[in-house]
Amino acid sequence: MSVTPEGITNPPIDDLLAVTDSKYELVIQAAKRARQINAYYSQLQEGLLENVGPLVTPKPNEKSLSTALREINEGKVVGRQPTEEDLAAALAAREAEAEGFGGPAAPAEPNPFGEPTFDTGEQA
Repeated sequence: MSVTPEGITNPPIDDLLAVTDSKYELVIQAAKRARQINAYYSQLQEGLLENVGPLVTPKPNEKSLSTALREINEGKVVGRQPTEEDLAAALAAREAEAEGFGGPAAPAEPNPFGEPTFDTGEQA
């Protein structure tokens, strides 16, 4: 008779680490997906559907992070690194947005109070 130990997380961390490249990537993927699931439920009440709901059937009273971890374990959510094209498109979108607010960011104005001074503890 073989008993599978029940850990804090189900699926076990070792199984999840086999799916992702590192524990840090796992944390980032799970956190982002859990936020998307929470946003989905919030928007569902408002009648908006901007986010994708759970890709696995949630268990009763299951937290969104647990649902996200199960999605990652089943291969329904896969993280990917942004490509050069993705980064260029994001930069272009950011620049276009900045132009919509009055052009590129203006250089910082000089400090109106003069140069900063530091107290060295000595009397002048």
